[in-house]
Amino acid sequence: MTDRLSELTATGVAVWLDDLSRVRLSSGGLDQLRREKHVVGVTTNPTIFAKALADADEYDWQLRDLATRGVEVEESVRMLTTYDVRWACDVMRPSYDGSHGVDGRVSIEVDPRLAHETDKTVAEAKALWWLVDRPNLFIKIPATEAGLPAITATLAEGISVNVTLIFGLDRYSQVMEAFLAGLEQARANGHDLSKIGSVASFFVSRVDSDVDKRLEKIGSDEAKALRGKAAVANAQLAYERYCEVFSSDRWRSLADAGAHPQRPLWASTSTKNPDYRDVIYVEELIAPGTVNTMPESVIHAFAEHGEARGDTITGAYDAARKVFTDLESVGVDMSDVIDTLEREGVEKFEASWLELLDGVRKSLAAAGQGTGRPGRAAQGNAQAAQQAGGNA
Repeated sequence: MTDRLSELTATGVAVWLDDLSRVRLSSGGLDQLRREKHVVGVTTNPTIFAKALADADEYDWQLRDLATRGVEVEESVRMLTTYDVRWACDVMRPSYDGSHGVDGRVSIEVDPRLAHETDKTVAEAKALWWLVDRPNLFIKIPATEAGLPAITATLAEGISVNVTLIFGLDRYSQVMEAFLAGLEQARANGHDLSKIGSVASFFVSRVDSDVDKRLEKIGSDEAKALRGKAAVANAQLAYERYCEVFSSDRWRSLADAGAHPQRPLWASTSTKNPDYRDVIYVEELIAPGTVNTMPESVIHAFAEHGEARGDTITGAYDAARKVFTDLESVGVDMSDVIDTLEREGVEKFEASWLELLDGVRKSLAAAGQGTGRPGRAAQGNAQAAQQAGGNA
């Protein structure tokens, strides 16, 4: 039988899982994906945690202990989520060691309500880094205006960063600048650059979801012919910028000091439109030095019928630029698309975080009253959070 995921890995794409739960950890499911499906990293977000805490009794003992101690809700959320992330880091440690620190990473996100507050974001990143206490951790920081200096400051502390919620090319260029500046400061601060990792999470399917709605509203044949093309073109042009930045003299100076490049990570890779191929955001975004984080369903779909056709990005830059030109000609304002997606992305994760807090609050109350199975108390809230946030 063809090992399609092995073929994908051979092209230079790192396969990561976009999910985490205590059930997945305690059952050995995550380790099985690592051993059998070539999964070498894990990403999480507030929606994932909200669903995980609602769906499993494995959290009940910890909730009872937290309730007995009278721990506040926000600290309880941190205790619950960092427990899972620490465990996942240990599961993925062989991938981390085997790749000399490049893969085997597990991400945890700062409170999304801090997305527009630089100093608080840096402070929370440092706290999470200390709390999980694993070298293969990534701290997720959103690529907002306030997030950019936070990215630099966090990297300067020697802390590895997953930059999330990137939608546009100009913002992506700013993220790479923040990364380079952070590593330069880390070097000046005496940190070992070979121990610092980073990825830049460039969101994919959400771009098509927004653009396709606009194209449908325009309604012309020319507009409808462009459906399903914006997201891949956007990511392909992002990879072009990545190649330019990480072939510069500035980068070579850091590489000579042991630094690893900030790899582009394709996020939001589940297909939202059932008319599109379910692995389109994997097959069309294959290139060396990239990461693709997928829900388990997409991993299995690619293992079953995905095609690793070699590099599908590098030779596509001109065609991608034409897609952007054509979108503009039919009346799609991509700047507005990107601004909308960034704003909505932060808002959705904030909503998921609030639902998570509310669910844990109810679970703690149930645990304190000895009503049993407190983890189930949050289920309705988690389902609402899932609808609000969606996959990363």
